[in-house]
Amino acid sequence: MLFTPLEIQETVNMFMRQKLDVRCITMGISLLDCACDDEAKSCRKIYDKIMSRAKNLVKVGQDIEREFGVPIINKRISVTPIALVAGASRAQNYVEYCKTLDKCAKELGVNFIGGFSALVQKGITPADKILIESIPEALCQTESVCASVNVGSTKSGINMDAVKLMGEIIRSTALASASKPVNGCAKLVVFTNAPEDNPFMAGAFHGPGEGDCVINVGVSGPGVILAAAREFKGKPINELADGIKKMAFKITRMGQLVGTEAARRLGVNFGILDLSLAPTPEVGDSVARILEEIGLEGAGAPGTTAALALLTDMVKKGGVMASTNVGGLSGAFIPVSEDEGMINAVKQRSITLEKLEAMTCVCSVGLDMIAIPGDTPATTISGIMADEMAIGMVNNKTTAVRLIPAPGKKAGDWVEFGGLLGGCPVIDVNQFSCADFINRGGRIPAPIHSFRN
Repeated sequence: MLFTPLEIQETVNMFMRQKLDVRCITMGISLLDCACDDEAKSCRKIYDKIMSRAKNLVKVGQDIEREFGVPIINKRISVTPIALVAGASRAQNYVEYCKTLDKCAKELGVNFIGGFSALVQKGITPADKILIESIPEALCQTESVCASVNVGSTKSGINMDAVKLMGEIIRSTALASASKPVNGCAKLVVFTNAPEDNPFMAGAFHGPGEGDCVINVGVSGPGVILAAAREFKGKPINELADGIKKMAFKITRMGQLVGTEAARRLGVNFGILDLSLAPTPEVGDSVARILEEIGLEGAGAPGTTAALALLTDMVKKGGVMASTNVGGLSGAFIPVSEDEGMINAVKQRSITLEKLEAMTCVCSVGLDMIAIPGDTPATTISGIMADEMAIGMVNNKTTAVRLIPAPGKKAGDWVEFGGLLGGCPVIDVNQFSCADFINRGGRIPAPIHSFRN
């Protein structure tokens, strides 16, 4: 195949100027065969399996990065939800399981390992309850482990007992890690309709329906899409949409190449390719700036949800034309602390928590990396969570909440999470109470359109 000088220059610009990268290669590992009635023995089996399967993960990523000239920012691991594995033991908390995962991450050189998780969309088993109640201590005592809890689905409805509990756990986690460099809540996600093959942290886990070991790849290119949008300045929206779709196609092909090669070298199956516009705090790597280029004065202005719907849909359409392996979340992320344009929008008060919630109706995930006042009641956190879960349940899509109560901080104060997690202003929260609603408990039934058999 011959390439024109223009195509070669375009590719060089993608990597050198527009910050195109493979955001992560994530190895998913099943730990179902590590369940044991003895906690210590189970942890040893977990350690041995992860170290065996992932021993070459970082090296292979570095080799591909060097040989292909494609930046691979993060090498990560996701595992079977620990509640499914640890439930066979007699352990009264699962902190040692979390420490085992953290030890593996440090020795292997991966930056995050996900799967300290529970799936409680319809009910909470004793193992699920132990894991959830272990989260504050576990995340406080580890650095690289990410936790997630799925509390709802379109098929099952929303487990409001779990929603109430998770509001309390998020608040407890923030308080427990107040003196730590990273607030533990930055590594904790609550889902509805959680995908089993998501490569992105903090919500990645290796679903029980997955194979023994797979490679999932997350590709990100907000800067590339921003450059594509600039080429259509002043043009009709349908022409802009077509330009974004074509650029998403090109990005996906690059991710397909990296994922296929990584799986081959590691001797495992290639799982999915997640084409998600995942921003970073760096200038030029922002989803909010794409929305502004589309024609908004600032993210949060009237028209923001429509512009984001266009962006997300074109990314998905371009991706599925380029690969049969597209999965995970694939679309656009809007994490406040990880997007310099979104940070600026919060500072200028062009965006609010309520507007962010409206935007989650059409984007890939939900309310992500949002700092809220440290004195926010647990029931209010649960109420925000319930609203977001309802959006996912009714619209048959993944939604999530990663709220970060900032101890001692009030609306407008700055909080720093460090590294890829960035920092952001504390956002204002509605002061009216929802305690009576949350304290009812029970379950919100599945919507009528969930009955499709």
